[in-house]
Amino acid sequence: MLAEQRQAIANRIRDALATLSDHVPAIELQRPNVPAHGDLSCTVALQLAKPLGRAPRAIAEEIAARLRADAGAAQWLAAVEVAGPGFINLRLTDASKRHVVGEVLRQGAAFGECADGAGKSVLLEFVSANPTGPLHLGHARQAALGDALANVLVACGWAVTREFYYNDAGVQIEQLAASVQARAWALQGREIDAAAIGYQGEYIVEIARDFLAKATVRPRDGAEVRASGDPDDRDAVRRFAVAYLRNQQDLDLDAIGVHFDNFYLESSLYEDGRVEAAVRGFIESGLSFEADGALWLRTTQALEGTEGGTRADLRDDKDRVVRKSDGTYTYFVPDVAYHLVKFERGHTRAINIQGSDHHGTVARVRAGLQILSRVRGLSIPLGYPEYLLHKMVRVLRGGEEVKMSKRAGTYVALRDLVDWVGRDATRFFLVSRKCDSEFAFDVDLALSHSEDNPVYYVQYAHARICSVMAQAADQTGTVLDEVAARETDLACLSAPKELALMARLAEYPDVVREAGATLAPHLIAFYCKDLAADLHAFYNAERILVEESGLRTARLALLLATRQVLRNGLRLIGVHAPERM
Repeated sequence: MLAEQRQAIANRIRDALATLSDHVPAIELQRPNVPAHGDLSCTVALQLAKPLGRAPRAIAEEIAARLRADAGAAQWLAAVEVAGPGFINLRLTDASKRHVVGEVLRQGAAFGECADGAGKSVLLEFVSANPTGPLHLGHARQAALGDALANVLVACGWAVTREFYYNDAGVQIEQLAASVQARAWALQGREIDAAAIGYQGEYIVEIARDFLAKATVRPRDGAEVRASGDPDDRDAVRRFAVAYLRNQQDLDLDAIGVHFDNFYLESSLYEDGRVEAAVRGFIESGLSFEADGALWLRTTQALEGTEGGTRADLRDDKDRVVRKSDGTYTYFVPDVAYHLVKFERGHTRAINIQGSDHHGTVARVRAGLQILSRVRGLSIPLGYPEYLLHKMVRVLRGGEEVKMSKRAGTYVALRDLVDWVGRDATRFFLVSRKCDSEFAFDVDLALSHSEDNPVYYVQYAHARICSVMAQAADQTGTVLDEVAARETDLACLSAPKELALMARLAEYPDVVREAGATLAPHLIAFYCKDLAADLHAFYNAERILVEESGLRTARLALLLATRQVLRNGLRLIGVHAPERM
């Protein structure tokens, strides 16, 4: 139900408790697991049993009696029942259930939004791919999850910055340069060492061919790079290859409809001296030590002396190498330096979406940050940054798993998926599971026009409403808009499927709030499927375009409200709401 209705009922319960206890706990109203038990349930009687020294059921009976006698509660509550050891089950009036239609039509695209994050900001980092090849399925899942979560957080009032971190430094970039260089030499007819081609796939040949042709590329957030055409110049090959693949990844993200506010280069951390500064901070902390020619950091001791330092979930399980014996730094160091930059930029809350293979980096990055936090006199939260780790995706086509594409060479690329099933199906499927669950993306299912295909099922619900509204306009000669619908008398809407549909509409704000609070954008996809199911059930149970004008208009108003909420939900997960299918 809507927040203002829940608050009104909570206030009536609080009033009923006024003479029972001086201390009234927070009144929480929850939806019962069993629908037959009512629309809402309250456990306050169980909470008061010990303080009052009374049986909880006796307390519940007294509260229930007072609610039944409360004229103010009667506008919201049709029945108040006591069950079990002291649960208070509440059944809403039909009028209170109908209230949501007018609210949806009044608020429109803003329905479901809240101010939980008002005045607060969050940096959301996701995808963050090495510029060494096309984006793969893991990046696709991150793109869909990250963009949907960003939309949800914005709907909850947060100021969100979407950031992409390019790992454009290190061994993998050198391997990329060597691979492109070898292919360029081969295109010139020179003999090459096959072992030098670490990266496979047609895209390496494409880069080499464009390099020799002195092509020009420009990533969306970077300077234009023109190829020299000289494959013996490894630095020139590297610069061009990285810029080329950054541009290609921009196109991959365009294909799935994801855009970023900021791009951050790992290489800049070295150029700006931030990596060296982090190492100096580690040494100043007194927690570094030399062993086997390498510099180590006692990350296992990072939480000592900090508030909450005994938390096992934040403690690293072993000390970490900072500088290897060959003088190069491990990935741990720029990772810590980058997250320190996030905090210094004013992002006191940061969320990273990464694959579950990054699980081991969580504790070490937080440990490194806590060490630098104390050295620099900062107040970085112990759980900074937050991590949302996702499992990988398998792709099935024709009943068999697809393991690679010709272009990428060794894996299925993001754009392969979009090319096969389209942007909407790609995004809906990738968001429709909890991030920590594995699932198989069934290409054939995503292409099917059946109720088993969730994205088709939801989009068809929206298109069905549009079709009915068009038929109504043809029959009556007038178009029912949101303004006129808000003035409609809905008292005639009392059929079971009508009430069920309205109850589902009223759930939407709570779903958005929960999705934002728990970082769970899949809840929006779940909700859209449930709302579509209720819409189809209502459509099949009740005739919409009846002769009686009052009933017809009321049902059309309900359809308009349902269409709006479908649009709102689909918008959050980045899926279109088509008017025809």
